[in-house]
Amino acid sequence: MTDGQTKRIAVLTAAAKAKSEAKTRAAEQGIRALVKRGEPITFQAVQREAGVSHAFLYNHPDLRGRIEHLRARARPNAAPSAAPNSESTLVLALTAQINELQKRHRHDVQTLRDALEQAHGENLDLRRELARRGNGNGHHTTHVASIATTT
Repeated sequence: MTDGQTKRIAVLTAAAKAKSEAKTRAAEQGIRALVKRGEPITFQAVQREAGVSHAFLYNHPDLRGRIEHLRARARPNAAPSAAPNSESTLVLALTAQINELQKRHRHDVQTLRDALEQAHGENLDLRRELARRGNGNGHHTTHVASIATTT
């Protein structure tokens, strides 16, 4: 390895280290800001606040441990479970109702498609029978016969 390559490697290594340190400082400042505002500490919240990636937070042992500790500490203070008549129960009930209506709609549409397919088949059979028997009108017979063979 030449001196030039060694210097370039040293410069790149120093730049990478400086970038990592800057991201670490940003993440720490983000955590402090979230704590100060009383917001939940999660990897996603820290990522948004600090402008760093999830991977950086997960791969940095000190930051990861701190975030996991703060996140776990906040859980016991979480709001109690929702009352049975709360808004979330209403949302769940309406979601279930929508799902049932969608299921019924899909079934009805499939039933109609099956009936339409059967009607098309019967119609085709009747046109072919009409063309086979002929009805005394040459022009109409030719037209019906052409429809029966193209469908």
